[in-house]
Amino acid sequence: MMLDLLAVTLSGHPPKMTQGKTASVEWQWLDEGILALTPVGDYSQSVVLSAGLHGNETAPIEILNQLVSELLTGKLTLAVRLLVIFGNPPAISAGKRYLTADINRMFGGRHQNYSLSDETRRAELLEQTIVKFFATESQSTRLHYDLHTAIRGSHHARFGLLPYQPAPYSAVMLRWLQDIELDALVMHTSVGGTFAHFSSEYCLAASCTLELGKALPFGENQLAQFSTIICGLRALASGRQLAERRTVDMVFYRVVKSLLKQHPDFKLWVADDTVNFTRFNQGTLLAEQPNEHYRVAHEYEWILFPNPQVALGLRAGIMLVQMDRNEIAIV
Repeated sequence: MMLDLLAVTLSGHPPKMTQGKTASVEWQWLDEGILALTPVGDYSQSVVLSAGLHGNETAPIEILNQLVSELLTGKLTLAVRLLVIFGNPPAISAGKRYLTADINRMFGGRHQNYSLSDETRRAELLEQTIVKFFATESQSTRLHYDLHTAIRGSHHARFGLLPYQPAPYSAVMLRWLQDIELDALVMHTSVGGTFAHFSSEYCLAASCTLELGKALPFGENQLAQFSTIICGLRALASGRQLAERRTVDMVFYRVVKSLLKQHPDFKLWVADDTVNFTRFNQGTLLAEQPNEHYRVAHEYEWILFPNPQVALGLRAGIMLVQMDRNEIAIV
């Protein structure tokens, strides 16, 4: 049987067969949009690949669906234990970022702070699923890449976000991020509610959120533009080493301030068409709300994810400074 993971997920019904085996892969449908694949032979890595936590970010969903197809048809040989997750199926079906609230702010138990909805239940299910997946095999290296595309344009078309963690980051992960030719890498400096933060904090996985371009509807993605990440995922799944990076090195940033919207009168003093990684000079007033304002504190700061329309209590932007690669602790 050939399983089209995306088509079955969008149908809203489980497949007629929920598990199967090919010459090289054993697979099991665990829940809506969640597929576990285990190689018939030995493996040394357990990998989670997730996409579609935001339902309108379709290119990563198509990329992972293509990867699953290649593994199940034998076009690609699986060499890692793999869990593929389409994060928010109802939002994917609706072509919307989310239906009630942003799942990628709910992890680490934060879903309990929201009104009960399909998305809070999904966040809890994804937590349980990924914990069980990693706990089943404690000896293998743990990796999690959560794939996204951005709402707005960016000076860096492809970039990653490392979750805050007190332990050093994985050299294996950083080498892979380098070789898929990301333009930039951002290091968080405080805990958060994203899926990548959860797998890092609760599962001790080497985790990264990947932003791979602009969000477009299904059918409008030119997957040729994603050739480096597609090659990287194929190499990851099949246990092959990627060719070394050919482009200039990544630019490294760290977070120095999250601009939290705490009041209905919050103002973000940037143009509506401001792109990610726009630079501002020291002293520039960027955000105001009653009893609080933020001016750029360093010689230069770069803004990421500016969005004054977020709900109260959420970040309306992240301020960054550049850093040297050597400032990132690696093991």
